[in-house]
Amino acid sequence: MKILADAHIPYLRGVAEQFGEVEYLPGNQFTRNVIREKDALIVRTVTRFGEEILSGSRVKLICSATIGFDHIDTAWCDAHGVAWRTAPGCNAASVEQYVTASLLYLAEKHQFDLKEKTIGIAGVGNVGSKVEAACRKLGMRVLLNDPPREEREGSALFTDIETIRREADIITFHTPLTGTGRHKTYHLVDDRFLASVEKRPFIINAARGSVTDSQALKKAIRNGNIAGAVIDCWENEPGIDRELLQLADIATPHIAGYSADGKWTAARMSLENLNKFFDSGIENPRYQDIPAPAEPVIDLRLIAPGQQLRHAVRHTCDPAAETVALKSSPEKFYWFRAGYPLRREYPAYRILHADAVAANTLFSLGFREG
Repeated sequence: MKILADAHIPYLRGVAEQFGEVEYLPGNQFTRNVIREKDALIVRTVTRFGEEILSGSRVKLICSATIGFDHIDTAWCDAHGVAWRTAPGCNAASVEQYVTASLLYLAEKHQFDLKEKTIGIAGVGNVGSKVEAACRKLGMRVLLNDPPREEREGSALFTDIETIRREADIITFHTPLTGTGRHKTYHLVDDRFLASVEKRPFIINAARGSVTDSQALKKAIRNGNIAGAVIDCWENEPGIDRELLQLADIATPHIAGYSADGKWTAARMSLENLNKFFDSGIENPRYQDIPAPAEPVIDLRLIAPGQQLRHAVRHTCDPAAETVALKSSPEKFYWFRAGYPLRREYPAYRILHADAVAANTLFSLGFREG
């Protein structure tokens, strides 16, 4: 079997070769001629895969090491016998870690207690469910909005978006990007949405850039309709809105889901999809190890009790530092993404000398003791 893999997907080299002959190229070098004789592709979102690039090839399977599939013409693939697979939930814990770190940063910067705040979560899939669980552990009141799930499961767990606009102090979005249909999310956060919020909420977009309207966000921040914004996903990446960049409390280069754990899981899921589809017969595939963090022990002995939770989470993920870098050099958007340093999730860290209150929350989030 001949496989073409994106050279920027980590944790593949040396293990993908279990399944066939593997060639690695940057995603922007995936061309019609290059893929013509390949049986399988392992991809990211850099290239769009549809008729123009796939027609006439012998590709039977596209494995995307991502949760979304905006870059795959699924209708064309389905009609022409090209199977496609994604890695749903691979980076859900990573995005939750980013959102939790951002919430703790906002609470410190703006001097409020998260336990006294209501958060509205729009989109309660793999990511939104993780964010919900974390927010409850932080003591927040949580409102959930997910119309497709509500239609399938009933209204007991969910509320409408109007209630969130009325009651939420913070609204975070974890929806797919859809441009049509009854539940379209393109510019879900627009002038009308932001003019109707009642509690000057913070807006968090760690979903897709065009879920929020950049012009509407700028206007709402300037006129005080919202208290601020946390933006990881931008319209027109990498040519992001420079004015919105400077207005945002947290502004990062689309790295919320970039933990090493999430990338490793995406690589593993892609190889599992490959193995199953082609019935390779490899029962126990080998996988790379994830590097340990440089400082896996977090000693809170000298940290004041009220600061221990944020200190520990910031040790694992610090979007405030990434914000400083991006605001100073926005032209390096893709460079920051490509060179994003190793970030491990909570279970890779051990906590020492936490007070009882912080310890309870930290261990419930996934940190290890001792």
